[in-house]
Amino acid sequence: MNETTAQNASGAMGARPAKSANEEDRAPMTFTVRVFIYLVGVHFIAGFLFLLFYLAGAK
Repeated sequence: MNETTAQNASGAMGARPAKSANEEDRAPMTFTVRVFIYLVGVHFIAGFLFLLFYLAGAK
C-alpha cells in the first residue's frame, strides 16, 4: 500500500472543503429554471385552451 492509498483508507477528508447541507439538498440551477419554464408554459397552454372553450361556449 503506498502513501496515497494509506491516506485515503484512513479517512483523511481534510483536502476538500465540506459543503453545507443546504447546498447538497438543492437542485442545480439549470434544472430549476427548466422546471419553472415548463410550469409557466403548461399553465399558459391550459389557460389558452380554457379561453378557447369559454369563448366557443358563449353563444
